[in-house]
Amino acid sequence: MIEPPALLTHFNAHPPQDFKIVELPGSMPGFALRFDLSTTMDARAQRRLQALPLYRYWRRWLTPYTCFVGTTCTEYLPLPYAPNAEHLVQSLVNEIAPQFDFLILKDLPAHSPLTGDAATRHTEQIRTACQQAGFFIVEGQALAYVPVDYASTEEILERMPRARRKEMKRKLKARAGLEIETLHTGDAFFHEPTNLDFLYALYTNVYQQSEIHFDRLTPDFFRAILQDATLNGVLFLYRAAGAIIGYNLCFEQNGMLLDKYVGFAYPQSREHNLYTVSWFHNLDYAQARGLHTYVAGWTDPEIKRHLGAQFTFTQHAVYIRNPILRSLLKPLRRFFEADRQWHEEHAKTTRP
Repeated sequence: MIEPPALLTHFNAHPPQDFKIVELPGSMPGFALRFDLSTTMDARAQRRLQALPLYRYWRRWLTPYTCFVGTTCTEYLPLPYAPNAEHLVQSLVNEIAPQFDFLILKDLPAHSPLTGDAATRHTEQIRTACQQAGFFIVEGQALAYVPVDYASTEEILERMPRARRKEMKRKLKARAGLEIETLHTGDAFFHEPTNLDFLYALYTNVYQQSEIHFDRLTPDFFRAILQDATLNGVLFLYRAAGAIIGYNLCFEQNGMLLDKYVGFAYPQSREHNLYTVSWFHNLDYAQARGLHTYVAGWTDPEIKRHLGAQFTFTQHAVYIRNPILRSLLKPLRRFFEADRQWHEEHAKTTRP
């Protein structure tokens, strides 16, 4: 994993709402829940699905009881070192798969530039062992990142097409009306219950307006990570006219700035172009700290592409206990690969 290890500890102690932590072989992290298979479909595919005859009667079959091997607080599945990948995967099939409708190893890195060669080789061994054990591979989400190979915000802007550069400069004028405070995890500010409640409410604002509702983090999780000084976390707090209108919580680890959680007040954050302002503030911070990569996380790939991000993808290894259902769903996996399809379509439109 590329995050501070203590982040995983807090996830296990305070899992997202409706998640049940599962003990897995090899001390791998895992959780279980009723998983809505349409979660990763794009909006068009979801509408088509919901328009099918008698959908309201058979939709329950689209929420199988699922065990996920992995977490939602790490970009990649934290894999233990296993000299025998086949044995590790087979133990999951023998001990865990019989208890669930689906077993999913989530967020296996696919030749990621953010992990080392050893991690890449180990992941490939796990992926191959999964396929040999009857799993099929589904393309995951697009993880946005920006190499810190620039000296200033102006240099980043100069790399953009003229119209986009003009747009960014216009939006960044909002910085003049904002106060930006930098707080580190463990700060006394995070030990005030009213502050914690307010920050969690801003996170909830973002969660509720998001297109994907998968892991709703709990107040206890936020309290734990914000009060943990060992996480090397930094929270950028944005105020307008003295009032907090948003924040961005990042973690610095292994030469990377990992953008993890945001909270916004609406409509104030939109009025001050806070998404764009915070993006460039993070880039400035990463450069000033001498880091080599800004990792901007999942979701909103089109917006992040517009802001200059590059992308690397993950894959999920899926095991379906029922062989008939496995045969039916395997050919349909493309409907669950919205980010990969978005990326391929974008590549077509930009190809000379």
